[in-house]
Amino acid sequence: MAEGDIRLFALAGTDVLGQAIARHLDLALSRHEERDFEDGEHKTRALDPVCGADVYLLHSLHGDAAGSANDRLCRLLFFIGACKDAGAARVTAIAPYLCYGRKDRRTKPNDPVTTRYVATLFEAVGTDRLVTMDVHDEAAFENAFRRRTVALTAVPLLVASIRSLTADAGRLCVVSPDLGGGKRAERLRGALEEATGRPVGTAFAEKHRSGGQVSGDLFVGDVQGATCIVIDDLVSTGGTLARAARAARDGGARQVVACVTHGLFAAGADTVLAEPAIDRILTTDTVQPIRLPDGPVRRKLEVVSAAPLLAEAIRRLHRNVPLSDLFVF
Repeated sequence: MAEGDIRLFALAGTDVLGQAIARHLDLALSRHEERDFEDGEHKTRALDPVCGADVYLLHSLHGDAAGSANDRLCRLLFFIGACKDAGAARVTAIAPYLCYGRKDRRTKPNDPVTTRYVATLFEAVGTDRLVTMDVHDEAAFENAFRRRTVALTAVPLLVASIRSLTADAGRLCVVSPDLGGGKRAERLRGALEEATGRPVGTAFAEKHRSGGQVSGDLFVGDVQGATCIVIDDLVSTGGTLARAARAARDGGARQVVACVTHGLFAAGADTVLAEPAIDRILTTDTVQPIRLPDGPVRRKLEVVSAAPLLAEAIRRLHRNVPLSDLFVF
């Protein structure tokens, strides 16, 4: 891909993924400066010219030891504004993991709808387009933004790894850990059927969350003797995946592979996900699994790169080529 008037920047903390994307595009990452001040404020500026350019800014918006999700969000927003002020023709934010995606509706009186507020911030600094992966709720995400959004699915990336892990597994069954993830599970089930050329079953676990407590014991689906693929958009503490895996095992599943796009792995996940009902865990590098210490969960874990998918999306956006086959919806 010729560099031309395209600029690809990757902010600190997402630079490893940025380098991988740049290699797929046959580009060099554009140069920028990130500076922190004594009082906690910061600035980011492009060192390569952006005036008239098609600019892509990559930053995954999860918290880590280097900064909170809020800090990462501010850095990305300020850099978007700086590029627009410097005359960039278009600025596309690439946020593989988009923070606050889980707070997309009111569940209690006076609750915030934070997903919508985040969308307003992106629009306020002049973002032309936003690209992300496997949002928590597709309809809520689409309705929150008034600028063009591209929601990608990691399913094409994960299918190859699932096939290699389950080559001799016999019958396959995709499990949604809650009813709200039914569309996600169906998407994976259809892709696995197409890739394997054989029928793939479906099952659902019941989950209710209230006041931070999760409940629900119902499990629907025939998993007897099957290899179950539990699919979710993200893993935080791991409790949801562990509950679904145990339910599948109780239903007679022969083995369980947990499959998520965003591996947040919050404190305690290394204990919860050591659950023997889970044989393997697949995730992507939208979030680096730096919070997981060496141990049983690390040995179960396989990380699949999101770089090929994100690079293809950038390539098509730059050339104004349709992305319909890459969309989640």
